[in-house]
Amino acid sequence: MKLKVSILAAIVLVVPALIQPSWAQSSRLDAVKSRGVVRCGVNPNFAGFALPDSAGQWRGFDVDMCRAVAAAVLGDSAKTQYVALSAKDRFTALQSGDIDMLARNATWTLSRNAKLGINFVATNFYDAQAFMVKAAANIKSVNDLSGASICVIAGTDTERNLADFFSSRKMKFSTVAFENADNVAEAYLAGRCDAFINDGTQLAAIRLRTPDPKAHIFLPESISMEPLSISVRNGDEAWANVVRWSFFAMLQAEELGLDSKNVRAKIAASTNPGILRFAGKSEDLGTMLLLDRDWAVRIVEQVGNYAEAFDRNIKPLGIERGLNKLWNDAGLMIAPPMR
Repeated sequence: MKLKVSILAAIVLVVPALIQPSWAQSSRLDAVKSRGVVRCGVNPNFAGFALPDSAGQWRGFDVDMCRAVAAAVLGDSAKTQYVALSAKDRFTALQSGDIDMLARNATWTLSRNAKLGINFVATNFYDAQAFMVKAAANIKSVNDLSGASICVIAGTDTERNLADFFSSRKMKFSTVAFENADNVAEAYLAGRCDAFINDGTQLAAIRLRTPDPKAHIFLPESISMEPLSISVRNGDEAWANVVRWSFFAMLQAEELGLDSKNVRAKIAASTNPGILRFAGKSEDLGTMLLLDRDWAVRIVEQVGNYAEAFDRNIKPLGIERGLNKLWNDAGLMIAPPMR
């Protein structure tokens, strides 16, 4: 009898370990919880996306992505540490483990995913690369740029897209390139090039900082679609899931009509199965992410839904949502089912 009891006890101890998914171990998640802060790589100077305010507090759309993860994992969106990274250094910092996540207007590409070992967990913004020129130059179309000099950030996908664009049209061009985006902007404003190519959002942010924004116009053509995506280092699926679903929770909240002002009250009064699942009332989705039941609600309460983050940070740049609308509003943004 004693032998049977001993065997049963051993089974009880071993079975939980056997049925636990292999991905449900996360050295990065454990490290973040132990450290008590999320280390997030961001652009050093990108109005609307990542920029310190007059008090030294980081603000922006990408910053809000980091705050969402901190709210989910640590219970406080303020428990973040921002690491300002150049385009050249951003992926190296992620590969080395110096940062936990990268939220820095980086395009999801095959080579970055497969060659650099970067896990792009979700596209948080669809952008398009375009040209900005001085209004007085009387340049109306990209077709007028044959033989032009183009300001571009060195070592980026933009540089490659620029070369592909001109090559495919058998147009000649020269580049004025710097690794630092501010240096590229200065070169353009100083008249060292005929046009400035970059993601449309970055051009809009730069134009707003000029003495006379109306003196600069965007050419009507875009040369590429850029899925700007949040990323983590390959090899830790549990941490990737936490970052991924922290973002998707912001999209799901907007679709459910939950925002930072109404989230608690609306959940308390709701019989909507989707809202109750989101809030951890009918199902404990947090367990699958190694988080608690309230993780998604905290994101909405402390950071807001996707629309709030967009309106707070990007809309002031004069940029409408366009493709970044929800799927049910003719946009591309959709969260996989949270169930």
